[in-house]
Amino acid sequence: MGTEIERKFLVRSDGWRSQGQSVLLRQGYLSSDPDRIVRVRIEGDAAVMTIKGRSRGATRGEWEYPIPLQDAEAFLEQLCEQPLIEKTRTRIEHEGMVWEVDEFLGDNAGLVVAEIELESEDQTFSWPDWVGEEVTLDERYFNANLIRHPYSKWR
Repeated sequence: MGTEIERKFLVRSDGWRSQGQSVLLRQGYLSSDPDRIVRVRIEGDAAVMTIKGRSRGATRGEWEYPIPLQDAEAFLEQLCEQPLIEKTRTRIEHEGMVWEVDEFLGDNAGLVVAEIELESEDQTFSWPDWVGEEVTLDERYFNANLIRHPYSKWR
């Protein structure tokens, strides 16, 4: 069984912008049920289907499989829940760990979060100075929930 241990934080400054490599992500959900999330994602010229189980703290089951780009495009256009999630992802190395900063587009524009994947929930790590409040357990920030409750409607 695959396992994902991920912590999520708000980004409090633009200090990350001059770092790392960025890529556009487009993703949609065949299922956004918290017990069985099925996501299709296109990142650059590669596509994957990811299946995730329910989160238990910062941990959940995760399985990811490459799929043909043409199939992913069809899923996103014809089968996935709408609207799609679009974001620019920047991967940044900080003190031996990789942070992923997601700057959301569309109805979620203005939302910028940073995520870090860990080996265990109690693993220690250093936070870059642009990392702010932790939102790992706040379900509003789950990508699958941003489809129905976009960031632009929170205010």
